[in-house]
Amino acid sequence: MPAAALKPTSLPTQSTAKRPVLFDSPYEPVVKRPLPAGRPREWYVSHNRRLKAMRLAIALLDSGVYLPNQAGNETIRGAAERIGTRPPSDTTCHMVRALMRYSR
Repeated sequence: MPAAALKPTSLPTQSTAKRPVLFDSPYEPVVKRPLPAGRPREWYVSHNRRLKAMRLAIALLDSGVYLPNQAGNETIRGAAERIGTRPPSDTTCHMVRALMRYSR
């Protein structure tokens, strides 16, 4: 029998429409744990700065700012005000733009 005459039989696939999808609803933030003790102060400062930059980058993406050149310092500081954090420094603003650039 020629190979062209043989039809490959595909196995049935499981679609998410055929089975329930679990959502974490309602959303609850993860319980915060204390940072590890014994590190130099610079480590804590940079760690908290990275966390703040990530929160701001997420807030900007949620508000429709997708490109780093759209996120000026004032735009980032406006997002910080909306999410209820202190205005970020120029260094943190630079870090937010870097996160938006490298996440693509």
